Amino acid sequence: MNLFRQIPKVDKLLKNKNLQDIPENVLLYSIHSVLNELREKIKNNKIDKIDENKIINEIEKKACGILSPSLINVINATGVTIHTNLGRSLIDEEIFDEAKKVSTHYCNLEYDLDKGKRGDRYHHSAKHLSFLFGCEDALVVNNNAAAVFLILNTFAKDKEVIVSRGELVEIGGSFRVPEVMKASGVKLVEVGTTNKTKLRDYEEAINENTAMLMKVHKSNYTIEGFSEEVYIDEIVNLSRKHNLLDYYDLGSAYIPKLPYGLSNAEPSINDIMKFSPSLVSFSGDKLFGGVQAGIIVGKKELINKLKKNQILRMFRVDKITLSLIQATTLAYIKKEYEKIPTIRQIFASIDELKNRAKKILSLTPALRANIKESKTYVGGGTMPNKAIPTLVIEIEGNAVNWERKFREKLVIGRIENEHFVLDVRTIQDDEIEKLANIINELISCEVKQ
Repeated sequence: MNLFRQIPKVDKLLKNKNLQDIPENVLLYSIHSVLNELREKIKNNKIDKIDENKIINEIEKKACGILSPSLINVINATGVTIHTNLGRSLIDEEIFDEAKKVSTHYCNLEYDLDKGKRGDRYHHSAKHLSFLFGCEDALVVNNNAAAVFLILNTFAKDKEVIVSRGELVEIGGSFRVPEVMKASGVKLVEVGTTNKTKLRDYEEAINENTAMLMKVHKSNYTIEGFSEEVYIDEIVNLSRKHNLLDYYDLGSAYIPKLPYGLSNAEPSINDIMKFSPSLVSFSGDKLFGGVQAGIIVGKKELINKLKKNQILRMFRVDKITLSLIQATTLAYIKKEYEKIPTIRQIFASIDELKNRAKKILSLTPALRANIKESKTYVGGGTMPNKAIPTLVIEIEGNAVNWERKFREKLVIGRIENEHFVLDVRTIQDDEIEKLANIINELISCEVKQ
């Protein structure tokens, strides 16, 4: 019980000179939190003396944790370009600056400058997206899951939507297409088998309660071998034949022909739009390389109906997202692909990667490492099972220890063939010097030990 009496008073701690720079509300919370933890330790006989200096340090540490941001930059040395856990697609600084100018001042978000009255916030992105994809209209919501829900709820609530059994996907975060369809109020009608779906499977399932034929992109897996699927052009034609809507949940969309044979794996968004589908939706980041959003493109009449659904208010995007989508779309229209970091990284040649790796090694002469050929993936649920060539810096020594030490310095690599490696495909040019300094610091610590 004597230990409880030795616990310093709150008033005394509040006046401690080492704690005076901490905001009062944060300091008070930190003091109470540390003292409560101390009392628990005393109750459970996990402490045999009171160290006031240690208490002060714990309070400082607790306050620092509150006042420090938890969302911080890391160096992606995994080689996965669209790394979901590391923020997926990057935004180019020039594009971000353009959006920043709009977002830090008043703008004509919902103001028609020609008519001098309230306007449509979606007009800004729709104008450029429609031109880029050659469609009648476009709509931006906060992510592709929202796009799926909004489309199904608007056009097929209490009705049937036909989809291939082999396309009932689950992606990251336990997002399941069947669950979203159910939540949107539609009745799911599965056709075909896991590995084979034919056009007649769709046709035989159509009845008076059918509202839509839906195709879902198999974004994070492939079905190979004895398999068959129905392509979007066939679904579009069948929908028209029966006066139904067709909808392609594309998930991720790319525009320029991709290197390393990636474009052979699946069609581009422009290839799909040639068939004039009713509606298509995809993510604004991923392969499109912009900000997180759900982009819906298709017939103007259908887009107008989506805008009238009250649910759209819950999925509405702000001026920052619209500014970034607009700037990204304009970069595509102007064919300024170098402004799209995702595209830039995927297109990086082996020679470029070799120069990057050599530069890192030239700045870290004490590092025992070798440049090795390897394989990586685009990531983000795109181009599943399609490996692309890359180069890695393979570091000698205990792989697990190196992985931990680099991670503590906010560098995320991977372990490959029992070696810790830094994949240079996803290391940015402006990160090279910073990475070299981290490596040299780690080597210096190793030598001192």
